[in-house]
Amino acid sequence: MGEVLALVEARLRTALGEPDARAAVTFLGTDRIEVLRFVDGGLVRYATLGMSARPMADPTAVLADPVEGPRAELILTVRGGLADTDKVLRPLAVLAATPQVEGVVVAPGASLDVGEPLWPGAPFGSVLVAESGGLVEDLELDEPMDPVRFLPLLPMTANEAAWKRVHGAKALEERWLDRGTDLRDPLRGPVGLELD
Repeated sequence: MGEVLALVEARLRTALGEPDARAAVTFLGTDRIEVLRFVDGGLVRYATLGMSARPMADPTAVLADPVEGPRAELILTVRGGLADTDKVLRPLAVLAATPQVEGVVVAPGASLDVGEPLWPGAPFGSVLVAESGGLVEDLELDEPMDPVRFLPLLPMTANEAAWKRVHGAKALEERWLDRGTDLRDPLRGPVGLELD
């Protein structure tokens, strides 16, 4: 477990540089989850460390496989200095603990809801999980372990989350793209969701 996390942290440092802050959260009955903060010009990136220590288990499986299964960490990128986004540390740790607590597999296209604003005054209480491989490359581990995927999180307003449930993740991403939505803006309003 510790060896995997050391490799994951090394991959994050290679891709994002040195973290300028880190915080740890432990929930009853779960492993410790850390959140690392990286500042890159005007962007602030928050990355979880600890979610990939164990593979995510299929919720229908009788016993969780301790070696094989998908592994992931979460990354959130926002524009710095516009909101008190450092308060996202605990909600991010909650999302990273979801596979252990609820027995779910976090994968691209999924919605994750924290039930409260991601940070004070945020219009977002949930995120859309995007595809890995862009910002931080997947980390291959020794067989038979699955690679660690670094999944970007895209904040969603309540209306966007509801629209996504009806129309799907791809349709929401296309709507954001068509409208030129700045998904890194911590103060952005909801995208127009009226049907053309």
